[in-house]
Amino acid sequence: QVQLVESGGGLVQAGGSLRLSCAASGRTSRSSAMGWFRQAPGKDRVIVAAISWGGGNTFYADSVKGRFTISRDNSKYTVYLQMNSLKPEDTAVYYCAADPSIVVVTTSDYAYWGQGTQVTVSA
Repeated sequence: QVQLVESGGGLVQAGGSLRLSCAASGRTSRSSAMGWFRQAPGKDRVIVAAISWGGGNTFYADSVKGRFTISRDNSKYTVYLQMNSLKPEDTAVYYCAADPSIVVVTTSDYAYWGQGTQVTVSA
């Protein structure tokens, strides 16, 4: 079993930045694809970004390309989501996910999920 704990959410003004972190514990493995998802009120959970186990391949939703950056530090079993130029429409609960895959996973078929962290962007 793998436990994921997100941190770094909060309230920020439009145009600001936040960095989310997701720390993995338990039966962790460096050979895990990681992803960030978000769910806005009344909407489905959607993928934001994903990264392969080695960090060499990444995926971004069109809505965040050029503004968000996903990265990972396997020595710390941690994945990050740097969010710049935030917009009110980025407001959502952000979830971290992990899957024992070496390739980027761009669907919601992840084996492990965190509890989420709230990001609120004010206009």
